[in-house]
Amino acid sequence: MQDKNSITVANLKRAYALDALRGFAILAMILSGTIEYKILPAWMYHAQEPPPTHTFNSNLPGLTWVDIVFPIFLFSMGAAIPLALANRLKKGFTTIQVILYILKRGLLLGIFAIFLQHIRPLTINRNPSEQTWWIALLGFLILFFMFVRWPVKEKYRQYTEFITIGAWFAAIILVCFLRYPDGSGFSLARSDIILVVLTNMAIFGAIAWFFTKDNLLLRLGLLGLLIALRLSASVKGSWIAVLWKASPIPWIFQFDYLKYLFIIIPGTIAGDLILDWLQIPVKNGGEEEINSNWNHLRCYSIIFLMLTLVLGLLIGLQARWLWQTALLSTVLCLISWFLFVNPNNEKARLLQAFYQWGIYWLVLGLLFEPFEKGIKKDPATLSYFFVTTAIALFLLITFTIIIDVFQQRKYLQLLIDNGQNPMVAYVAFANFLWPVLKLTYLEPLILEYTNIPLIGFIKGVIYTLLIAFFVSLCTKLKLLWRT
Repeated sequence: MQDKNSITVANLKRAYALDALRGFAILAMILSGTIEYKILPAWMYHAQEPPPTHTFNSNLPGLTWVDIVFPIFLFSMGAAIPLALANRLKKGFTTIQVILYILKRGLLLGIFAIFLQHIRPLTINRNPSEQTWWIALLGFLILFFMFVRWPVKEKYRQYTEFITIGAWFAAIILVCFLRYPDGSGFSLARSDIILVVLTNMAIFGAIAWFFTKDNLLLRLGLLGLLIALRLSASVKGSWIAVLWKASPIPWIFQFDYLKYLFIIIPGTIAGDLILDWLQIPVKNGGEEEINSNWNHLRCYSIIFLMLTLVLGLLIGLQARWLWQTALLSTVLCLISWFLFVNPNNEKARLLQAFYQWGIYWLVLGLLFEPFEKGIKKDPATLSYFFVTTAIALFLLITFTIIIDVFQQRKYLQLLIDNGQNPMVAYVAFANFLWPVLKLTYLEPLILEYTNIPLIGFIKGVIYTLLIAFFVSLCTKLKLLWRT
């Protein structure tokens, strides 16, 4: 007989929890960029840019929620690699075709990074005029037609291709005529650094997974080689240090960017676990049960402990309570360990695997914390890579339970929609919402009433929600931007 507290989960065709994690990261990134400087506590900003001056200090260790949003997005990208490439392999793609697909995606993402930076309002003019805001809006429209995938039938596909080609020509014409504050025009070196890093990770992370997809130990071995390269690169004058800073094409690739594989590769391991689960045949009429040992109370306890772990790490590492944070993490991990025992279901085994890997990366990150003078985002330390990877896994566990175990996808649908359409979300504030607020003269009025900390933060939340709902609408209309 089925226990009244037993939980049922559907074998979904898509990893919605991963979409939610990606959506969480992109919306948190937007929020961090929309809150006003000098009005909020230090933990609301990058740890190395504390108030009131927000002057960057590379020697200042710590970790805030703002510091973890980019690594979480990188982790999501890594986890998506096995899902995307496995689909191509299933369709019969050869090795050459897969590599060409990887390079094509990287090229398009690189072009996106360069064009986007050329149409950013503050790039065009440090004191934007009305014309600047119109150009920014035009840039957004061009980007929309360049990268959107139209939800049309095959017989209409040729018409949408004409629109896409026209948008690409419009982009070329626009950047040829634009002039910037230093008097220069188009430059390959003018690019969005975050997107440039993502470009490198899309290529090298995918290649790393493709050639180690059947050999996990070899993939972990790559991490060992990367650690050796990173440590040797810190020795001034060594040939590895020279190589690490060199690049044949510095505007798009630097060896130093490979350090983010410390997050991407663990992400691919999580992606493998998700892929294995998605490929399990559907049972029991499309549903599978988690037995009474995995009741609601147990799952709520897991969520509570995962979020407590994340919060404890952020508070403890930022406050520099190092041994206390390590001790608290150890206690929470030991308690959590007993909640993941006896998995007799594929979903339970997936959660257990996420947790075990999360513990491994967390221990590794905390052991590296004293090294490189404490955890830092920039220059990123080994501790930063592994601790943030663990945080991403703990959040993924939380979202997986809510979506796939409790079957409450509706509560995270906004995150899911944004996670499925992150390119729109990334562009929407600076090139859509902000120009609209400026051109309608609403922003001065808004700023007049948001000059105190709490109201300033609420303003950032509202801006973020406006973008989130706009992106959600695009996703529901199946207007997805893709490289």
